[in-house]
Amino acid sequence: MKKDLIKRLTSYVRVDTQSDENSETCPTTPGQLELGRKLVEELHSIGMQEISMDDNGYVMATLPSNTDHDVPVIGFLAHLDTATDFTGKNVNPQIIEQYDGGDITLNEEQQIIMSLEDFPELAGYKGHTLITTDGTTLLGADNKAGIAEIMTAMEYLITHPEIKHGKIRVAFTPDEEIGRGPERFDVGEFGAKYAYTVDGGPLGELEYESFNAAAAKIIFKGKNVHPGTAKNKMVNSAKIAMEFHARLPIQEAPEFTDGYEGFYHLSSVKGDVEETELNYIIRDFDREHFEARKANLEQIARILQAAYGEERIQLQIRDQYFNMREKIEPVKFIVDIAGEAMKQLDIEPHIVPIRGGTDGSQLSYMGLPTPNIFTGGENFHGRYEYVSVDHMEKATQVIIGIVQLFEQRGE
Repeated sequence: MKKDLIKRLTSYVRVDTQSDENSETCPTTPGQLELGRKLVEELHSIGMQEISMDDNGYVMATLPSNTDHDVPVIGFLAHLDTATDFTGKNVNPQIIEQYDGGDITLNEEQQIIMSLEDFPELAGYKGHTLITTDGTTLLGADNKAGIAEIMTAMEYLITHPEIKHGKIRVAFTPDEEIGRGPERFDVGEFGAKYAYTVDGGPLGELEYESFNAAAAKIIFKGKNVHPGTAKNKMVNSAKIAMEFHARLPIQEAPEFTDGYEGFYHLSSVKGDVEETELNYIIRDFDREHFEARKANLEQIARILQAAYGEERIQLQIRDQYFNMREKIEPVKFIVDIAGEAMKQLDIEPHIVPIRGGTDGSQLSYMGLPTPNIFTGGENFHGRYEYVSVDHMEKATQVIIGIVQLFEQRGE
């Protein structure tokens, strides 16, 4: 199983599937279609059925039931794209057998080192097989490790028909990293009653709570006049933007928050005297607090509009997804089943809130309750990303365990 996981992941990550939030197409980048076609071929080769890939890059397939009683259809999902935070082009994965527990030189030429001082959790992986980057790209284990685990689990079930299971659906989706994964996902066509995204981090992660999330764009209009003759004429949009940001609570930012704490995150700034644009993401687990954060942005905009003119501040807020806990709690047994599958493998479930979102956040509100399970990866979205193949194998076994428990439980 480990050899299959290594072969699959190292093959998948070489396809550049980084999504592009500025594109209006679906998927937003051609590499996602390339990987999707590759996966369709692989699904055929391992013996999956009802394999499809639509024009938007959504790949679906079926493993038919091999049991004689009714079992709810369950699904497993992972996403094709990689994050926009760091380049995913020309990924060169490195395999470290029997990791010695020390600092890892990712790139000797550029002296890029993943040190125990910066990443103390590395010590817990001594003896593991690790897959890392070469220090110049992200790895893409988020979420190609999940794809490899789902594919390997399906192949294992096909080659071991003595393991009884109900009908299983799998899907690989585009553009999750920019929040568009479920936008064109056909829940009815997928046909699962419950599903799991295989998109978590370290061993044992099991998540059914996510942020409530929104994006805000504020455009500030100024008036540019030669600075030598600007008195009582110039309006500096950049300075109004700075005033807007200064009115937000300093400590309610990602770098100061964890656990269930929400935040405002200034994700980008661009502008000059004439026009400045601020982009924020707003996050909170509590729905009332989430709505209050959006209202606070609106209130600040009104104050500055009163001071500088309504036409000079334009605020746009767009909801992205909501806390999936509300939709999963009524069927929380699906979380318990995943937890039991982990315990059977001597894995202690680590139930934590997702300080982010997965496709499951939106899918749960589309009628498909979808918690999230671990992949075995760490340090996603950057040059220090790595994954333990030993824990990828555990994730694959958890998938197999989940389908067995559903079969035993029945309808």
